[in-house]
This record gives sequence, structure tokens and C-alpha cells, in this order.
Amino acid sequence: MKTIDYTRPSKDDQKTAIESYSALEAVLNELKTDTPEIEIEETQEKIKIPKHALTLLAKILKATSQGKFISIVPIATEMTTQAAAEFLGCSRPYLIKLLENGDIDFTLIGRHRRIKFEDMVKYKKQMKAKQKQGLINMMQQDEELGLYDS
Repeated sequence: MKTIDYTRPSKDDQKTAIESYSALEAVLNELKTDTPEIEIEETQEKIKIPKHALTLLAKILKATSQGKFISIVPIATEMTTQAAAEFLGCSRPYLIKLLENGDIDFTLIGRHRRIKFEDMVKYKKQMKAKQKQGLINMMQQDEELGLYDS
């Protein structure tokens, strides 16, 4: 079973991250290749890192500098029902109901359900949009009833 580290970055980590982010952001703006070489000072080793990975590292450093928690999850093209439930933040039985109701497409491989990652992202976006619209509707009703004071 994998464990997830939920510790908040220390103040020193945040300071180092903001300094590193600023330097990396400047370098990224000047890169002319998609696979630049990075030299690790202590070992004088040079490694090639795809520009996309450096851009992701810059985002990680920026979030770390702000004291935010970071989670990196490799994305499979298909997910198990357990992984899909974790992605949505719901229980596996609830996810199964969504699948059986046709709310999310899935395929059966033997007796096992597999869900495309793209379908999970699509469903999550739809749910967020419905939630946002629900909040807007509630606010409008409050205003119409005079419950909202501006």
C-alpha cells in the first residue's frame, strides 16, 4: 500500500523553492532546446531533462514556495474502480452506482470494470460546473428573497 506524505513545506523549504523557482523560470524563458542538460554541482553529472518536466518542476517549486501541499500522480489511460473513486474523492460503492447508472462510461474486462481517465476528467468537470451553477442559483434566490445584503 502506498503512503502519501501530507506534510506542509517548512519555511526553509518555501524560501529555497521561491529562489529556485525564480531561477528556473528565467532559464525556461531562454531555453532553445526541448531537452536541455542540467548539471548537478556536487557530482558534476549532467542529465538531460525534457522541457516539459522542467516546466512541471517549476510549478512544483512555485506551489512549494507558497506552502501548498503537492501530489504527483502518474496518469494511466485506464483506471480501476478504486483509483477512479479516489480521483473523485468518493467511495467505491458510490462510483459503482455512477457506472451502473450510465453517468460514466466504462468497459468490462472479465469481471473487472475499467474507466478511461479522460472520462473521469470529463465527469469531474461536469460535476464542478453543476456545483457552480447550483451555487449561483442559490445566490440569485437569496437576492430575490432579500436574504443577501450587499
